[in-house]
Amino acid sequence: MVSRIGRRSSTTKLISKARRCPRKSPVKSPPSPSSLVSFIRRRLARLFSHWTRISTPDGARIRREGFELLKKLHAEPDASPTIHRSLFQDPCRLPPLASTRMRTVFVDLDETLVHSQSDPPPERFDFVVRPVIDGQRINFYVLKRPGLDKFLEAVSKRYEVVVFTAGLKEYASLVLDEIDRNSAISHRLYRNDCREMDGKLVKDLSRTGRNLRYAVIVDDNPNAYALQPENAVPIGPFTDNLEDDELQRLVEFFEGCGEVEDMRDAVKQFVGERCDTLVL
Repeated sequence: MVSRIGRRSSTTKLISKARRCPRKSPVKSPPSPSSLVSFIRRRLARLFSHWTRISTPDGARIRREGFELLKKLHAEPDASPTIHRSLFQDPCRLPPLASTRMRTVFVDLDETLVHSQSDPPPERFDFVVRPVIDGQRINFYVLKRPGLDKFLEAVSKRYEVVVFTAGLKEYASLVLDEIDRNSAISHRLYRNDCREMDGKLVKDLSRTGRNLRYAVIVDDNPNAYALQPENAVPIGPFTDNLEDDELQRLVEFFEGCGEVEDMRDAVKQFVGERCDTLVL
């Protein structure tokens, strides 16, 4: 009798425990679409990472060295640039033109467009600039060449005008601000854009990014265009001759050859005619 009661009591306890802690169903509910997509993405990411480590065991090291090399190139520019660096990081290189057939006139500043001298002041001058050079402020009295304003206005209508001077930027930029009130000059290149060859400053047009077929340089110093003499229109140096008409001659020349296929052919003819006139 007691054993039956004990067995019944044990059975009752088991049933009560089962009711309180129901057994989980072996059939799981299906995952939601979003969780399934996330699961697949995580698995693919792990697999891809694993394959990458297998195929390139030194990948992290290579990437790290690559970043360090880039930082070094920017921090320490090469004194002797390679071809790739000269093409894309040369400070002399100008922004690209809107048209590949646009002509460019490179023109010198001192003794070509203006004449400058320091103290004492000359008898005639048009304006004064006071740059600070080597910590010292210097007065420069500037006289504009006759026809300068008309020259810049006329040539800039058909050509890209680039002033290429061997003068210091501290001085030349102030002069250009004065003579170019109407923004006829597209770009400015200074002494640091020149090349030094045998102790002389040379203006290398091949570094500027311009097609030499469509480029002309006007300069009073033959050393300046020693690398591209076929692109050069020589001009006599200007000091204080108020009867000078060189810029007017250049206006007529540039207005007459805007559609020439190769500007070097026009330059050759113009220079040859000037030489014949001087001989006569």
